[in-house]
Amino acid sequence: MKILITGICGFVGSRVALALQDRIEAIEIAGIDNLLRPGSETNRMLLQARGIMFIHGDVRIRSDVDALPPAHWVIDAAANPSVLAGVDGRSSPRQLAEHNLSGTLNLLEYCRERDAGLILLSTNRVYSVSELATLPLTEHGNAFALDTSKRLPCGASEQGIAEDFSVHQPVSLYGATKLASEIMAFEYGSAFKFPVWVNRCGVIAGAGQFGTAEQGIFSYWVHAHAARLPLRYLGFGGRGYQVRDALHPDDVAELIRIQLQHDPLRNTILNAGGGRANAMSLAQLTAWCDERFGQHAPTADTRDRPYDVPWMVMDSSRAFRELGWQPERSLDSILDEIATHACQHPDWLRRTGAV
Repeated sequence: MKILITGICGFVGSRVALALQDRIEAIEIAGIDNLLRPGSETNRMLLQARGIMFIHGDVRIRSDVDALPPAHWVIDAAANPSVLAGVDGRSSPRQLAEHNLSGTLNLLEYCRERDAGLILLSTNRVYSVSELATLPLTEHGNAFALDTSKRLPCGASEQGIAEDFSVHQPVSLYGATKLASEIMAFEYGSAFKFPVWVNRCGVIAGAGQFGTAEQGIFSYWVHAHAARLPLRYLGFGGRGYQVRDALHPDDVAELIRIQLQHDPLRNTILNAGGGRANAMSLAQLTAWCDERFGQHAPTADTRDRPYDVPWMVMDSSRAFRELGWQPERSLDSILDEIATHACQHPDWLRRTGAV
């Protein structure tokens, strides 16, 4: 089986490549990356040491995509992953659309011409910001919790946010590019008869991640705490009660491994998140870090940040029902892995351009 991975030198792309190489016999993996992100060069050397083919190129450039070797499947892990992309002053809306939508369109043309299947790594940020912001919440143990005694919208339950939750706008410019990519992927798959899987991933976390305050918050927070860098509880009263769930890239790779061996149903969208068992607030994460590294208090900042939501936990039960997949890595093991990496690489955030 020949696999092509875009964004292969990023955190997710590289970890998925290595995990698939370990789990599938006779697999041939090639990947493309523009090496734009600081730290990606380290992953390039790691991949090449394992015999994985690296192509320096950019999926936004059609001629670069046309030159790629043939593959049975494309795993699209190339994106600008920040929810603030296009409005943060560091990238324009046009640049965001070129990264996250135009690049996917080029890959869909590749799949059409090469008769390859597509696994699109999408995001939980396609879900409606306004609907998420108005979920009924209560407070429990220094964290927001879903108030299941109140009426919940379609797709929300004590298990988390499911695939049928609202995707009505606003979802952020970033979320809109990913949602548009999902739609185009299914249209191409239907029109040109190739298989498409869409995985809406939650917060992916693990050692070696290029985490920032806007993307990869678990890794960023642990590294910043260990390095005694400034931390802020931003918005929602400045208490750090906002909640996210964490998913390890090895669990993403296992889901992909299963999908490579199954034909998708029509328009198959699956949530891939850590779920309730792997959910934690920033305040609880700080307490975990205090135990590991010693006290380091964040400052309170009550200003709101665009597109932020107080509670997001992924319900991935559909993936379990249809494919038998569920996360195996616990939150404690993920945090311990990141903390060990932080001790070994105390300058990681500076090396990867996060600070």
